Amino acid sequence: MKSTSAPIRITQATPEDVLGMQEVFYKTWLATYPNVEYGITVEDIRERWKNRLDDEYLAKRREQMANPPIGELTLAARDGNLVVGVCRVINLPNKNQLQALYVLPEYQGRGVGTTLWEEGRKFLDATRDIEVWVATYNTKAIAFYQHLGFRETGETDLDEHFKMPISGNVIPEIGMVLKAEPAS
Repeated sequence: MKSTSAPIRITQATPEDVLGMQEVFYKTWLATYPNVEYGITVEDIRERWKNRLDDEYLAKRREQMANPPIGELTLAARDGNLVVGVCRVINLPNKNQLQALYVLPEYQGRGVGTTLWEEGRKFLDATRDIEVWVATYNTKAIAFYQHLGFRETGETDLDEHFKMPISGNVIPEIGMVLKAEPAS
């Protein structure tokens, strides 16, 4: 049976998207980051995101969406009014970075992430490499990025930003890069 639903729409994120974006982040973190080997628990993820729906937190995020930093673009993927994916890219004089690309688990494998990336990439400087950092054990994301042309750099990181509130463990990351296309 053919689906009659409208296609996924990609637009620049707005303050009104913040609640939906927080749901995308929370649900994808719960589905992706708990890991026995690295001691990252479901409770760690729940604790890290426990304030994501507080009025103060949401107000701060809405302000950030209304006044994004120079060189930063956040995109939202929508299925009707539901935010189903988020992509944040950074274009600064010294680097291009894919900072975040999250798609609700039930929408993964449908091209949403690829479409978000294709739109986000347009914002970046095509003459410079693009970096992304990925949890070392997130094999699904690593394979996705490799499909897009990214390659592992061999660099690893234990960014304290990803330190879990209960266990104190840090999500280990690996660097990946998409090399700039040679000038013709």
